[in-house]
Amino acid sequence: MGVPQPMTHEQIAERLAALPGWEQDGSAIARTYLIRYHAAVAAIVTIADRSRRVQHHADLDLRIDHLRASITTHDAGNRLTAADFDLAHRIDEIVAAHQAIPLD
Repeated sequence: MGVPQPMTHEQIAERLAALPGWEQDGSAIARTYLIRYHAAVAAIVTIADRSRRVQHHADLDLRIDHLRASITTHDAGNRLTAADFDLAHRIDEIVAAHQAIPLD
């Protein structure tokens, strides 16, 4: 499969434009979702399962009223790759299915 290829600044900007609510945070992309605690726990379980299947994982931070997801590709030297944006789309779908209200 090889080492994932880091994206250029232009590619990152283009992909972010197609991901409402996500923003670049240093060498990662991140989004915060306003979501009930128990719904977020259920979403995290689903995110973990899907992440395992695609072998790419997000850092997740659960609080009483929100969930923050942050993604970067460690195998590419903590740089952004297409895999990060693919996972971000998957997380958006999962959180939406768990009745989240995004903060954006």
